[in-house]
Amino acid sequence: MGEIFLGVVADDFTGASDVASFLTEAGVLTVLFNGVPEHITEIAPKTAAIVVALKTRTEPMGQAVRESLQAFDWLRDMGAKQLYLKYCSTFDSTAEGNIGPVTDAVMERYGFSFTVLCPSLPVNGRTVREGILYVNGVPLAESHMKDHPLTPMRESRIRNLMSAQGKYESVEIRIEDLDKNLPETAAHSGMDHYYLIPDYYEDVHGDQIAERYGDIGFLTGGSGLAGALGRRYVKRSVETADSRGENVADIKKHHREYFGSPGKTVLLAGSCSAITLRQIAEYQKQGYPSYRIHPAQLADGTQTVDMIWQWMRTEGENGLVYSSAEPEELQESQGRAREETAGLIEKTFSKLAVRAEKEGYTRFIIAGGETSGAVTKALGFGAFYIGSDVAPGVPVMTPLEQPGLRLVLKSGNFGQPDFFARALEMTGIVKVR
Repeated sequence: MGEIFLGVVADDFTGASDVASFLTEAGVLTVLFNGVPEHITEIAPKTAAIVVALKTRTEPMGQAVRESLQAFDWLRDMGAKQLYLKYCSTFDSTAEGNIGPVTDAVMERYGFSFTVLCPSLPVNGRTVREGILYVNGVPLAESHMKDHPLTPMRESRIRNLMSAQGKYESVEIRIEDLDKNLPETAAHSGMDHYYLIPDYYEDVHGDQIAERYGDIGFLTGGSGLAGALGRRYVKRSVETADSRGENVADIKKHHREYFGSPGKTVLLAGSCSAITLRQIAEYQKQGYPSYRIHPAQLADGTQTVDMIWQWMRTEGENGLVYSSAEPEELQESQGRAREETAGLIEKTFSKLAVRAEKEGYTRFIIAGGETSGAVTKALGFGAFYIGSDVAPGVPVMTPLEQPGLRLVLKSGNFGQPDFFARALEMTGIVKVR
């Protein structure tokens, strides 16, 4: 294993695969671990970035902090030179969110006086301007994300989000002021810790922020800034002509290539985001079969894993099983705690995936961060190499433990309308239509 320039902790699995794909696209050989591994799996000698996927986005605050610090401790033991906290590009817009507590704990534990907050991902319409987080040009709290069933987005200004979640003050930085050495000015020199919130509404701004703050020990944000850090690292490696830079082109070529699997496919969707709902509708419109899971029916036994599995086996190839519903419909149908309902759905999807893997299915396409994490945990996959993107931030992944399998795991808000059909084609040997 080579020098690990970046160690990333992500708050859910699809967020981890998202950031790993941007690092790979930059030319950085990246390995993703599903949780902190008990035993180190042998990885490629030129690996330069490690991503650890946790499930801390909606966990209780104390648990999220403990698990995050454990992961960062492990990354430092692995030799990571720089730490990165990866969270959703739409932030975690609640006062009880974990981004602030985890960020504070990392700064305090390792002695970092400040960090940056950069959730932006312009390629997916997530931008920050004058401290306001936008989704496709609409302030976050006015966007379709405002009624998310687990983390409703009711605030758009990152400073206000952090004042509710974190202990310290925020400093908003206009992009034209990026080079004015704000952290060292007298106005902020009396703070033990603080957060910098730079503008980031064009792709080039990520590279500017990476160049300005790329040497500090701890940064936070979405995959956009992480990708910029990867590009900076590769550029410097090539410029210094050291051993890391000699094979950057070969590494990038290797990871952009993939070989499909000829086996059957499992498609599962647990996300209730508006984008995933549109993707499901498009998949159905294209004529593919689908089967909807109803949480209330799972709870009372009128819908069972055996029934769903029988449909999967008899309906033929490429059938989609989904629990996704409009937020209002989901809230009305739950009749119980959100966490209980989510856990029931995740358990069902996990059982289906395990059955499929045992029967020789080799392609797993999963929508939803919590769903993806639960399924990969159930399958027992601990580490992945990252391949080509089906959509920005959604790569084809190969488990180190079973290199004949292919996984595509997407956050609810990512992907094109025809995402599921694209994923089928990219993970297969021949076109499906």
